[in-house]
Amino acid sequence: MGQFVNLTSQDGFVVPAWVAQPDGAPQGAVVVLQEIFGVNSHIRAVADRLAARGYFAVAPATFARVRPDVELGYSEADMREGSGLKAAVEALPGDGVLPDIQAAIDLAAERSGAKVGIVGFCWGGLLTWRSACSLRGLSAAVCYYGGGMTSPDEVARQPLVPVLAHFGQR
Repeated sequence: MGQFVNLTSQDGFVVPAWVAQPDGAPQGAVVVLQEIFGVNSHIRAVADRLAARGYFAVAPATFARVRPDVELGYSEADMREGSGLKAAVEALPGDGVLPDIQAAIDLAAERSGAKVGIVGFCWGGLLTWRSACSLRGLSAAVCYYGGGMTSPDEVARQPLVPVLAHFGQR
């Protein structure tokens, strides 16, 4: 249903993103933020399911600034690799990957002509929280088990849009 496209961030960086479009006019748009496994089959399927329900969906590759074309599975080795990539992205100067997420929000608004929400899983949940607190063009945010969201620095942030955060215990 979807396909990869290239987005251009405010600083000129080209970030790949999975884009899934509904059959008819979009009833809204959703930016989907990856876990530490890249824009893998799970994240693409989430975007495709949203499109099947009438939403324009875009999933930017938030590892692209440190390594392109990351698609990991869920093995211990993949988890270690993904954690290392996350650490490299978190160490980026300035706003890190937030400009890439802003480019996805801008594309979603332009292509859908509708309100834009954002959803993220694990590390993507943390990036969703940060996006809700600092980026323009969002109407709502949903974080699933946002790793690191409860640290004092993150709790001190103030969201600009309504946020729904899901957490659980093992």
